[in-house]
Order: sequence, then structure tokens, then C-alpha cells
Amino acid sequence: MSKNRFNLQLDDIRAAKLRALAKRTHVNPGTLARSLLSTALDEADPDPASISSLLDRIPGALERAQEGRREIRGGKGVPLEEL
Repeated sequence: MSKNRFNLQLDDIRAAKLRALAKRTHVNPGTLARSLLSTALDEADPDPASISSLLDRIPGALERAQEGRREIRGGKGVPLEEL
């Protein structure tokens, strides 16, 4: 199995919740986060309508995507080939 690394940022509330869950279960927060994300991905419906609905429920997601688009247009982005 190939391993890929992803970095994500949690807001303060969710980060605290993850740390509390990890402490109660005596598991490293990173290990718990990987397990939770893996389970969520395994259970996710790949139907585009479902994905759109999921994304629409993320607070501020549209605004952040629009800001990212403005940054790219303003020359602040890095082409994927350079990552």
C-alpha cells in the first residue's frame, strides 16, 4: 500500500476535541485523525451531488475557495507541477 501525506489544519475547537478524544482513548492525535479520516473517506458517497452537498455544509468553504481563486489570479499561487 502506498502512503501519501496530507497536512490539514483544524480550527481551535476541533483541534481541542481531537486532543481530548485522543487523550481519552490513549492514542496519538495524529493516529486518531488518520483513523477518523480513513473511516469518513471509506463511507463517503462518491456521487458528485453528494460531494457538492457535503462541501456546501462546510462553513466558509465557498468564501475560502473564492479567496483562493483571487490569490491565484493575483499571481500568489504555485503551479501544481512545482509542488
